[in-house]
Amino acid sequence: MGGGFAGVACAKRLAGESGVRVELIDRNGFHQFQPLLYQVATAELTSEDIRFDLSHLFRDSHNVTVTRAEVTAVDPQARTVTLDDGRTLEADYLVLAAGAQPSFFHTPGAQEHSFPLYSVEDARNVRGRILTILEDVKQRPELVDQGALNFVIVGGGPTGVETAGALGELIHDVLPHAYRGVPFDHAQVILVDAGPALLAAFSDQAGVYAAKQLRKRGVQLRQNTTVKQVDPDQVTLSTGEVIMTRLVVWGGGEKAAEVATTGGLPTGRGGRVSVAADLTVPGFPHVYALGDVANIPSGDESALPQLGSVAQQSGRWAADNILAQIRGSAPHPFHYRDKGIMAMIGRKAAIAEVGAHRHEIHGDFAFAAWLGVHMQLLDSIGAQLKAYVAWAQEFYLRPDHRSAELLEPSRIDSPRIDWDQKG
Repeated sequence: MGGGFAGVACAKRLAGESGVRVELIDRNGFHQFQPLLYQVATAELTSEDIRFDLSHLFRDSHNVTVTRAEVTAVDPQARTVTLDDGRTLEADYLVLAAGAQPSFFHTPGAQEHSFPLYSVEDARNVRGRILTILEDVKQRPELVDQGALNFVIVGGGPTGVETAGALGELIHDVLPHAYRGVPFDHAQVILVDAGPALLAAFSDQAGVYAAKQLRKRGVQLRQNTTVKQVDPDQVTLSTGEVIMTRLVVWGGGEKAAEVATTGGLPTGRGGRVSVAADLTVPGFPHVYALGDVANIPSGDESALPQLGSVAQQSGRWAADNILAQIRGSAPHPFHYRDKGIMAMIGRKAAIAEVGAHRHEIHGDFAFAAWLGVHMQLLDSIGAQLKAYVAWAQEFYLRPDHRSAELLEPSRIDSPRIDWDQKG
């Protein structure tokens, strides 16, 4: 269940195994390369660049069937899943890899009026909203007084920091060449984070570096601050500050996909399914939960982080455990090979912590590490690396480059904005 890194890795490892039939269920029918969603949102890539048709990925795997459907319920006892078309499928082994969804933490108006960034559709919606705002401001410059050029990003983790850095470069370095006459000197990109430091999973020095690089790109920071309410035309912060805006990008946290709450599965932090060391769900030895939908134990830590590399490795490991069980052997505890954590704050401003002791690197070497890890993830799903390397060269070497096609008004796929709507 799920065509993300975990589900694809598991299915690929089981592909070609004699006597094994795999049904891979995904509601979209394609794998989306989530680490680069923010670059689709900020017109660096197209959505087609980061989505890969699952049927195509498994075209040569005759024992793998791809089903485009949404799983609405799981019965771990009967080992069945119910699909949104009413069908019920039964299996010998269930692999729950349904991923995550945004968590709005019960913030009033956030779900209705902000833009999450967790899917290809989300990224297209953000880009469409940006271009819609710019087209409207070009026609009606007075909209600047209504906060039209204020852009708010919520969350100081990798999603928020990477989005803020890319949006800062887009607003201040790129769009002025494409939208002449728009008063970009009035534009503000504002990052709001509840914590005292950005990139909390990284070192304190990494947070300081990220803050410095974001300010260099014109991003304003509101740290130790939460969002109290989101309205159609403004955001209210815990400090009492009210920011007029028509775009709030929500990167404030995530929780497990809704299907994790069905069937009485044991859940923990973030609503994620609790699993044993071998990735099976306690009490259900033939049910596995992987990737972002699971709390995977990790030594002294409560759970491994929600990373593509964790999902990918857990998918492969689960497949090996399933094959062991089929052969009458016991499944083995999962051992994660930590490749480090990294974030791209902007061009020539990557940060990475690599190795067993999390050695911190910036700049060119961090970009190389970031590129290498993402290339491995792409290679694991059978994506073409040539196009990715070409993009990386463009990204790194041409700081003012954007695809003109992506900035064309005709590419706008976003509802019109009711500028008279108030909070």
